[in-house]
Amino acid sequence: MATSWFSPVDNYCERIDASFWSEPLNALTNAAFLIAAAFAFVQWRRAGARDWPALWLIAVTTIVGIGSFLFHTFAERWALLADVLPIAVFIYSYFFLAMRRYLRLGAIAAIAVTVLFVALNISFDRLWFGLFPAFTLNGSVGYLPAALALLAVGMLCLMKGVLDAGKALLLAAGVFAGSLVFRSVDSAICSTLPMGTHFLWHMLNALVLWILMNAAIAHRPGHDR
Repeated sequence: MATSWFSPVDNYCERIDASFWSEPLNALTNAAFLIAAAFAFVQWRRAGARDWPALWLIAVTTIVGIGSFLFHTFAERWALLADVLPIAVFIYSYFFLAMRRYLRLGAIAAIAVTVLFVALNISFDRLWFGLFPAFTLNGSVGYLPAALALLAVGMLCLMKGVLDAGKALLLAAGVFAGSLVFRSVDSAICSTLPMGTHFLWHMLNALVLWILMNAAIAHRPGHDR
């Protein structure tokens, strides 16, 4: 079983062999996450450096960049976990923060809604493929609940008068939809674009995380807008 964690994973156009730098664009564009985290950290410091939930998001974004870099260089099963787990942590952390900070749910209600969101995420693949078995989206199906959550929570924020946060979430939803398109078409265009489009998923996703972190910092407790 231990050996299986070192099995190679080849999911993207750019990878042509098992070497460390076989995906240079996919690997190096993970620096965008580190840049996003750095900009958010500067904003966090300017905002008083006391918003610990926002600092947590900044730290997780940094780990997202590192984990994705590991996956696109080592390209083994253990590195796949290093890639996807930090992303999941950011999604669920931000969802909970949005419930508390933007929609002002109580702690118990926010936990309950977040648990429901986790349950939806876990079961979404089965629901999707039961309805659309032919549409795999190159492994992007699991990210659709996050896109829908950005859209839904953003609209709820606007309805409740939390305008800045709502606009930011809807902007993030739009950028995230674009990034999902580039992730989904990567394998389909290998013959015409050998480098693929997965690296654009990284760059746009880094922008999404920056938009979300910036919104959280701007909407910190005591500075509602």
